[in-house]
Amino acid sequence: MTPPSLVIFDCDGVLVDTEETANRRLAEILTEHGLPTTSAETRQRFVGRSMAAVAEIVLAEDGIDIGPDFVGRWYRELPAIFADGVEAIPHVREALLFLSAIETPYCVASSAQVEKMHITLGSCGLLPLVAETLFSASMVENGKPAPDLFLHAAAMMEHEPERCAVIEDSPAGALAGQAAGMRVLGYAGDPATDAEGLASAGATVFEDMRELPVLLGFN
Repeated sequence: MTPPSLVIFDCDGVLVDTEETANRRLAEILTEHGLPTTSAETRQRFVGRSMAAVAEIVLAEDGIDIGPDFVGRWYRELPAIFADGVEAIPHVREALLFLSAIETPYCVASSAQVEKMHITLGSCGLLPLVAETLFSASMVENGKPAPDLFLHAAAMMEHEPERCAVIEDSPAGALAGQAAGMRVLGYAGDPATDAEGLASAGATVFEDMRELPVLLGFN
């Protein structure tokens, strides 16, 4: 296996352990707007999607308008949502340091806005390792599962898509990586992750970040 020239990491659920906290609050908001739901249900339905996409899906599929200011309200709440701190995904710091040591470029491409990434990555101490290479779905026309974000990240980092590898935890993200023509690895270390969905979307599923170097072909 030829190692990639660029490794593209998703953020939530891949670098930082934020999914449970964020989905608990999202479920509360949807319930307040007349769509009773649980954090498990919101995670299953919306993982990998931008907040703008969440609002669009809820309006189109459930007929519920959570407000044109929803995205702004969500991002204003972020400091409170993550007030208790954020943990890095186990062993992901070592994976990033390994790539740095062997001089393999990497970046972050997330459905979240850069503002959120600064909060969560900053809270767990990973921000200094990735601060200069953060890409958000807000920078492109179509979010995941469209390939736009990953193609944008590859172009900005000056790497050919077919030489890139994507690390994702959502089926939507895995589909986006496949559509971009990139190799996709699906991290499923969290028991709540849809490992079957990742595999169905074409990802090679793994559960421990310590496996990442070998999976990428750095033997």
